[in-house]
Amino acid sequence: MTTRIAVLLALCAASLEAQSPTPEVTSTGNRVVTRPVARASHVERGPSLSGRMDDPIWRKAEVITGFVQHEPLEGAPATERTEVRVLFDGDAIYIGARLYDADPSGIVHGEFRRDADLKEQDSFLVVFDTYLDRQNAFVFGTTPAGIEHDGQVTREGEGGFGGPSGTGPGPSGQTGTANLNWDGTWKVMTSVDSLGWIAEFRIPFQTLRYSGGKPQQWGLNFARFIRRKNEEDFWSRVARQYTAYRVSQAGTLDGVEPPGQRVVRVTPYALGSVRRDFLASPDAETTAEFGVDAKLGVTPSLALDLTYNTDFAQVEADEQQINLTRFNLFFPEKRPFFLENAGTFAFGTPQSVDVFFSRRIGIGEEEQPVPILGGGRLSGKVNGFTVGVLDIQTERVDALDQGITPPDNYGALRLFREFPHRTRIGGIAVSRLNTDSTGDYNFTYGVDGRLGIGEALTFDGYFARSETPDVSAGSNSWNLAGNYATREWEVGAAARQVDEGFNPEVGFLERPAFRFYNLRILRHLRTPRIPWFREARPHLTFRQYDDPDGGPQSRLIHIDTHLLFSNGAFFEAPGLNFMREAFRTPFEIAPGVVLQPGVYDWFEWGMNYNTNLSAPLSVGGKATAGQFYDGTHQALTATVTARPSHRLDAQLRLNLEHVSLDEGKFDRVLVGLRIAYAFTPRIYLQSLTQYNNQTSSFAANVRFSWLGPAGTGLFVVLNEGRETGANAQPLQRAVVVKFTRQFDL
Repeated sequence: MTTRIAVLLALCAASLEAQSPTPEVTSTGNRVVTRPVARASHVERGPSLSGRMDDPIWRKAEVITGFVQHEPLEGAPATERTEVRVLFDGDAIYIGARLYDADPSGIVHGEFRRDADLKEQDSFLVVFDTYLDRQNAFVFGTTPAGIEHDGQVTREGEGGFGGPSGTGPGPSGQTGTANLNWDGTWKVMTSVDSLGWIAEFRIPFQTLRYSGGKPQQWGLNFARFIRRKNEEDFWSRVARQYTAYRVSQAGTLDGVEPPGQRVVRVTPYALGSVRRDFLASPDAETTAEFGVDAKLGVTPSLALDLTYNTDFAQVEADEQQINLTRFNLFFPEKRPFFLENAGTFAFGTPQSVDVFFSRRIGIGEEEQPVPILGGGRLSGKVNGFTVGVLDIQTERVDALDQGITPPDNYGALRLFREFPHRTRIGGIAVSRLNTDSTGDYNFTYGVDGRLGIGEALTFDGYFARSETPDVSAGSNSWNLAGNYATREWEVGAAARQVDEGFNPEVGFLERPAFRFYNLRILRHLRTPRIPWFREARPHLTFRQYDDPDGGPQSRLIHIDTHLLFSNGAFFEAPGLNFMREAFRTPFEIAPGVVLQPGVYDWFEWGMNYNTNLSAPLSVGGKATAGQFYDGTHQALTATVTARPSHRLDAQLRLNLEHVSLDEGKFDRVLVGLRIAYAFTPRIYLQSLTQYNNQTSSFAANVRFSWLGPAGTGLFVVLNEGRETGANAQPLQRAVVVKFTRQFDL
């Protein structure tokens, strides 16, 4: 104890004496940007991690402080002091953070779950722009509970404006997201004491990608969230309308000397399963499989990932959705192999026109798995260009109830160059080839770009074309979009077209053949004199889809006001929706309920809401009521989340839809229950059970996970599927045990 106190006193003394490097001053257009600069200190041996920063080696690091508020008062000094130190040795970079708190009893420890939402608990986040391109980054975060939270940021987390929702940022009012499904190999330890809490990170250089083994500068930012105050503090100031992933506004880390080493990492797996398909066979089938993934560092900035006999048994089940439209539902990619550097291959408008969508690989039309024989991915940077090359081969599937799925080869080539001010230009080529038939193929290729003007204005555009045998109709797609975002205003507009013959078979289309227009205007109104209320956001959205020949498809005029409270609660004042749907052929919206061709106009109102999501019990969801085609529609979505402790997390999701039309009445019910219990941040048990009367199905997925580095480890999975209703019967059952381990060679 005496030694620990002495070390803490020495660290405090060092913090008073340390001088930060001179801030970096640059010009952006007509504006002068001042970036804070920190210096990483080299040591022969990194500190031993204990979560207490009691290793004397920390005294060699310069102290980084001077955090300012991002929320609620942008630019004001943080209400609690934060001190950070950065060290590195020949293998890893180390971050030590002392997060002082005048009321340690008020610290919200949060969930014991990897990649939990950092804003709903006290937390600390590190953003590394290792290429100093001011657009892309790795992020690492933790909480007082010591969880691992990591991800990749691509193009500052911004997608193309004008996706299916067309409503812009979510309840937080901020733009910018990270791919949190990426899992890196690193370590963090934390502790809570009478002064606040402490976090120590060890991030191996092998986990990162950078421009070479030489002294270099990285982009850097730190973020701290103090949940009981709903306060966000950043080291490098970022405009309030953005998140910490606004890499162009990050500071600079000087003096880093990463090694020029090349990574050789092998991750084999062994899997045993007992499965029974009740419709195909009365007997259970027992299987044993082996596969392997490998990562080879071609250069420090370019990595080759190889996979053989890939299996995704450990992946969590999809959350089901109710569909009352004529169009496709979007389910996100969750499989680890496809998630690393996923942003490199992104092209198009997310969830509307995705030219490359990896869920098309290894998942059939009926969501049945298609075995992946193997393949590889080369991704990284070469001479200033971001490069992505992917090639995957699937096996032939011949099942009586699913028909024949041919063996296909999937390929993707992505190349783009980034420039200052969030500007870039690039291209993509994607293919699917039936390796049993030269006449069965699909090619899609295109060019895209982004132009950033100042900090507020961004223009996006792309042009793509597909080639499929025997398709003679127009096969092009294009998009133009612009977005203007400041602390007070958000204005966005987009125009997009998809020709009748455009068919990206390795991509995603929300709907075929359309012409799209979108306009959105939103005003941020702050109320600093009302302590319990933070912001009102009145806005107007216009969104219209037409056939390429000009005939109507869909239209939405949406008017409402978002109300954001200081504790994080959110309420949407009843929004007004003026809707239109038109179609030229009959639409069977439910079994036996067929809407006739025509143009349908109606009015409805709706609202979104959530209480304080960091509370032990919280509720969120939306409600809709009004006209619907030639009848009426009432819908309620509610999600009730209970967190009685940081180990236990339970969430009940309820979706009720009542539709009354001249052609008939029907109800849709979707119930989902998710329960998770964490023994430690790396050992947890979780389940997801779902009932959906639209598909007459009940599904259960139970997973026990004992995680190692980068999401490897031991997984025990139980899957159960049943048909409900008049033909109630079991459909399938499986028990899978998978063990995977990572080896650094």
